[in-house]
Amino acid sequence: MPNTRITHTNHILQIQLNRPQKKNALTPAMYDALRHAIERADADDSIRVITLTGSGDSFCAGNDLNSFLDDPGSDAAARFIKALARAKTPIVAAVNGVAVGVGLTMLLHCDLVYAAESAQFNFAFIDLGLLPEAASSYLLPRMIGYSRAAELLLLGEPFSAEKARGCGIVTQVVAAGELEALAQSKAAQLAAKPPEALRQTKMLLRRGNAKAVEETMDIELDMIGERLVSDEVREIMQAFFARRGTR
Repeated sequence: MPNTRITHTNHILQIQLNRPQKKNALTPAMYDALRHAIERADADDSIRVITLTGSGDSFCAGNDLNSFLDDPGSDAAARFIKALARAKTPIVAAVNGVAVGVGLTMLLHCDLVYAAESAQFNFAFIDLGLLPEAASSYLLPRMIGYSRAAELLLLGEPFSAEKARGCGIVTQVVAAGELEALAQSKAAQLAAKPPEALRQTKMLLRRGNAKAVEETMDIELDMIGERLVSDEVREIMQAFFARRGTR
């Protein structure tokens, strides 16, 4: 799989984003690989849990902006996020470093999220002239209240793993050296549970929001599509790449 490592052992499908030189920023091919892995897990009774982590010093820095702008009509990201939201298999995330944009919003659809003390989080959409996605505009206010959600989404400032835990985005914060072992231990605990009861419990936990999440995703995607062809976003992106000396 492009820039991903996927292994299956002891009823656990382990997914690692493997593009450390780009802080695991996601390309359309990576989105497709992630979606296929989730769909594989849901269709395979021998897979009871999915784990998700990054490589190097990052979990995921969001969309690869070059790929995003080269193919703004690609629906790879949307298909991945919808597969993630619909996933029947429990997902354990280990956030080993920065989680930005979709690298953060995807965590709202994971079931257990563990983070290293040094991990940094940022929704980051606003400064690019973009909008929240993955139904984060619906889920976040319901998790932490409107005021705190507005702070995170409107200001777009980075925040710590401890703040993420306080917001309910992260389940537990540990030292970086303990993260992998903890995530694997919790995944093994889940994998030892009765598998059908595990999936049905997850379905019950998610069902109250399922329709609203799908509807919000579609609204967000339509609005993001409009933003991408706006003068405001074009100017921001031009300035962004000029500062970096790329494209």
